[in-house]
Amino acid sequence: MPTDSIAPETAANVHAKKIRWILLAAFGGILVLMIVAGLSALDSLQKLNQVSNEVSERFSSHSRAILTVVVSVHTYSDNMERYLMSDAVAPGGPSASDVQNHGAELHTALNHYPQDCGREERLLLTQIEREVAAEEGSFAETLTWRPADRVQRGHTFVHQQLIPARAQLFQLASAVSALNDQRFAEENQTLALQFGSLQTRLARMVFLTLVAGFLLALAAGYYIWRLEQERRERYVDLARSRHELEGLSRRLVEAQEAERRSISRELHDEVGQTLGALLVYVGQLTNLVPPGDKILQGQIERIKSAAETAVKSIRDMALLLRPPMLDDLGLIPALEWQAREISRRSDMEVDVEAGDLKENLPDEIKVGIYRLVQEALQNAATHAHAKNAKVSVKQEADKVVAEIADDGEGFDTQRTRGMGILGMEERVRQLRGIFRIDSAKGKGTTVHAELPVAGQGLA
Repeated sequence: MPTDSIAPETAANVHAKKIRWILLAAFGGILVLMIVAGLSALDSLQKLNQVSNEVSERFSSHSRAILTVVVSVHTYSDNMERYLMSDAVAPGGPSASDVQNHGAELHTALNHYPQDCGREERLLLTQIEREVAAEEGSFAETLTWRPADRVQRGHTFVHQQLIPARAQLFQLASAVSALNDQRFAEENQTLALQFGSLQTRLARMVFLTLVAGFLLALAAGYYIWRLEQERRERYVDLARSRHELEGLSRRLVEAQEAERRSISRELHDEVGQTLGALLVYVGQLTNLVPPGDKILQGQIERIKSAAETAVKSIRDMALLLRPPMLDDLGLIPALEWQAREISRRSDMEVDVEAGDLKENLPDEIKVGIYRLVQEALQNAATHAHAKNAKVSVKQEADKVVAEIADDGEGFDTQRTRGMGILGMEERVRQLRGIFRIDSAKGKGTTVHAELPVAGQGLA
């Protein structure tokens, strides 16, 4: 029988563990897939970004270099034209050395052109270099002219040689710039193709991840549905067990109170009366002993003292178990007697404040409040070492409110949950009430309970 009852549970646990491992492996696989895809995409994007930056930087450097060449050509030709078109004595015009310096700057701009250019660009730059050299040679010939002839011959030189040569240089520079633009466009197209390939790869990876996630979601949904079914079954079992435990606890409390009442009556009626009769018999025995027999009289006195002590102890035990005044006189006299007893047996002073309570309070309400106050005062005197305590009981429209406050050491309500506190909480819960403890170390403790009395037939 035990083997048969344990085997299904063990099989279910093994199956659940297997499903958990499968789901964990699937989640892990998807996570690894996403991580790999993400890292691969980041690496590809970094490489594409690096290549794009290099392409942009190369294009910018080539563009700046060809712009410098064009500006240098324009400056060189313009100064040469101004020199040749002006007379020798004209102030403010460029000198031959200025023109030659601008020519040197043009050569410098050509030499500083980036070396990573293509073969066609290099051929065009070499051709520009030759054209500049030829123009410098022609300008060197003009330096041999006489100043008087420079204006007349300079016009002819400018129109026949300088302007065509300058146009040729600008055409060559434009060709270099066009090659640079073409190369930049080709490299951008290559980057676009690589980026498109990356997008395709990422799309495939995302699609695979979505498919795997969808399948995993179906499996997880089925697994969660099964767990929900099991949880519902367990919840029903727990609810039934809790209901049974509540009923058992209620019956135990009722049996405990009935047993206390019975024991209290037995102690008071049977044992108390027997000890009372013993005291009467001892008193009668005292009258029969001769006055001169001191030894026998001493023994009788010790027996009488022991019997009186036993009577007092039995009476106290009976009252603590179930004070008759709770049934005969009501809740308030029982609480006041309890306060006096606690004050007598400890160093704690107890003050009881009670409002107008209905005489026909249900017995379970009276017993619940009495036991609650009893346990709270006992804890305050024994564990909290309180010096003062105050018991307040009042009745409102639909409930009875009881509050016990002391000035003891206090405690952490989140960590300390002794049997006494659990017992008080259980009593209040059985009566459908509200139970609360407010306490902090060094700030005393307040026990608060609200017990509903609506629907109990109170007047």
